[in-house]
Amino acid sequence: MPRISLDLLQQFVVAARAGNFSRAAEQTHLTVSALSHQMRQLEQRIERKLFDRGPRGVQLTPEGQRLLDAIGIHIEGMDRALAAYRCRRDEALTVNTIPGVMTSWLVPRLPQLVAAHPELELNLQSSTDLVDFDRDPVDVVIRYGLGPWHGLVSERLFDEWIAPVAAPALMERMRDADPEDLSTWPLLGDPSGRWKEWSEHTDTPMPHRFVAQFDTTDALQRAAVEGMGVALGRMVMARPLVEAGLLCLLGSRYLKIPEGYHLVYPADRLDHVGLRQFRDWVHAEAVRYQQTMGAVSGERKHVPRARR
Repeated sequence: MPRISLDLLQQFVVAARAGNFSRAAEQTHLTVSALSHQMRQLEQRIERKLFDRGPRGVQLTPEGQRLLDAIGIHIEGMDRALAAYRCRRDEALTVNTIPGVMTSWLVPRLPQLVAAHPELELNLQSSTDLVDFDRDPVDVVIRYGLGPWHGLVSERLFDEWIAPVAAPALMERMRDADPEDLSTWPLLGDPSGRWKEWSEHTDTPMPHRFVAQFDTTDALQRAAVEGMGVALGRMVMARPLVEAGLLCLLGSRYLKIPEGYHLVYPADRLDHVGLRQFRDWVHAEAVRYQQTMGAVSGERKHVPRARR
């Protein structure tokens, strides 16, 4: 058998772990077609089928699983050992955030960061996947949850509030309904989740007209924008849509939830000048945002309100 390159084996491990060539292509900095070609080349060279390819991704065959079990730990060990020797320029910074925070909160504020630090070169990634800082080329992440994250520095940036939101078109259709009483409104989301908390928080009867549930917040809020129903919007993502007139707030109450947004990074990354600059800037922006959202009683003077 001809010698197989280490790059090809590394690409196989990434693809096998990801279970999806699109995600693996992003991690290996290849196109999907190039990565797929590389995997077929590897299968031809070892004369074994490694992947079952389907419309929803790829799965390892028994032969592929055996190869991953045999080489995966060694490839990952080499990546960890070499990580300390990789050149990391102080002006280059890779930031990974969850999609909603990237588009609704981070990107609109980035011009101020670039103006303050024009030498900074940002590489922005949007993902909900866990990051392995020993393996993935990422310097810092922003994550949503309770925190902390074991073995990492975890700094809470700001809290999260939720409130019912609906599209203007739905508001018009339901113009005779009381926005403080949601029992007759079509609702989006999980009735056993946040809606139950909302009912207890507002001391109102549990709504019963749930028309759809979604597995992502982005899909939920998109359905609300299209007028499908009322969603309990997370304000970090819903508030810009309210300010743009795409959604309206129903009633006059918010619910502050335990989860929040955190800056997460390995302790040894603080020697990176770009990370320190980003950290100082994002904390200052978070303080301003927290103060704005913390003024719950006054906030509704600045955003569209539902009509009764």
